Amino acid sequence: MRVLSRFAAGAALFLFSATAQATEVKETGEINAAPDKVWAAIGDFCGIGSWHPAVTKCDLSEDKKTRILTLGNGATITETQEAWDDAGMSYSYRIQESPLPVQNYLSTIKVSGADGKSTIEWSSSFEPKGATEDEAKAVISGIYKAGFEGIAKKF
Repeated sequence: MRVLSRFAAGAALFLFSATAQATEVKETGEINAAPDKVWAAIGDFCGIGSWHPAVTKCDLSEDKKTRILTLGNGATITETQEAWDDAGMSYSYRIQESPLPVQNYLSTIKVSGADGKSTIEWSSSFEPKGATEDEAKAVISGIYKAGFEGIAKKF
């Protein structure tokens, strides 16, 4: 019984420390367009191919829950939709496979605003993989900022 309690305590400590090590990135972009128009572009789960400069193609699964993004260099990223809130103008997705220096990546993108101006908030939590925390954060932050620039060009 004593060995079992030590095992349970050790497992709990491991789970707590793994959770505590999650890295977070949050970027915000401002767009001069009404939130409903920005959401119409961003809210299409596979629409990212039309506004993110790194994405050359997006293929959507039959159930519309998984997208495969093809990047300019030919690499692919497979992402699965985890949550969808059309009224709240947000969705969350998880990276399943990717060349990015992250693992256990979960992200949310949300549009808000009023009076012809929109705020896009793009945030994520993940663990760095094959890179330092600062390097992984810089890559993800750069992806978000490039996305904001791409969507701004549409409007």
